[in-house]
Parts: sequence; C-alpha cells; structure tokens
Amino acid sequence: LADAYLNTLFHEELWNVLDRGGVVGGSSAGATILGSYLVRGDTKSNLIMMGDHEEGFGLFPNTAIDQHLLTMNRQFDLLEILEKHPDLLGIGIDENTAIIVTKNEFEVIGQSYVLVHLPNNQKTNDKNFILLKSGDRYDHKNRKILSLEDDRPLPFQKYE
Repeated sequence: LADAYLNTLFHEELWNVLDRGGVVGGSSAGATILGSYLVRGDTKSNLIMMGDHEEGFGLFPNTAIDQHLLTMNRQFDLLEILEKHPDLLGIGIDENTAIIVTKNEFEVIGQSYVLVHLPNNQKTNDKNFILLKSGDRYDHKNRKILSLEDDRPLPFQKYE
C-alpha cells in the first residue's frame, strides 16, 4: 500500500475526501496505513513491527495502528514502536471491530475490542492499556476515556 499510494494523487484525494466531510476507512492493513506510523510495514514480513516502510498516510495523526489484535494475540506488539516513538498513540483493533474517528475523538463499533496504549504519564500499577468495546468513546487528542457503554470494570483500565 505504501509503495503504491503514499504521496501520490490518490493519497492527496483521500485528504480531499476528508476535507469535504467524507469518510475514509480500511480494514487490516487498510486501517494500519491510515495512521501516521506504518506498523508492520516491512516488505519482508508482517511480523516485523518497525520495517523498511514506517510512514503511513497520516490521516489519523500521531497514531500507530495494529490489527487482528486479540485474534492473533498482538496485545503487546506495539510496545516496541511506542518505546521508540512515545509521542504516538498506540491503537490495536481486533477483527470485526472498527473505530470511527471524528475530530478529536473516536467511537468503537463492532463485535470485539480496541486496545489503547496509555501514555507514560497515565500508566499506574503496570496498567499499560485499556480495552474499549462497541459504544465506548475515546478522546485521542487528550488521551482519555470519554464514555463507556456500561459501568463494567475494564482490564488494565486506569481509574481516576
């Protein structure tokens, strides 16, 4: 995807769609490349987290997005990238699940979970991430939970 579309007229037109109020989406690698950092962007193997292609489309700025999160047991895979790039928001999206991004927040939809890695200043008691499910909303600019669909305690959630 990076070789075919990054910094091309197609890439420019994606920005134009967003500027007109349109929607851009993707699943699997199509979701990953929407972030600013291209996770698993190596031409040799998708098991290499920081490969020879690191630049994504940047449509979702300051993010590194991984996919097939729980299905492929990838909960901790983004840590390598986030240690080197702590300014990025790490987001893992499981199969049959998506996020709808609008301005400074996103909402989770689908059948499974989205994992958000907490910034270093929010980590407590080895709680490194939160799991969000359908209906939950997250402020990605200020990095905080906006609402939960119910009052359940989430694994690894930092309570305030």
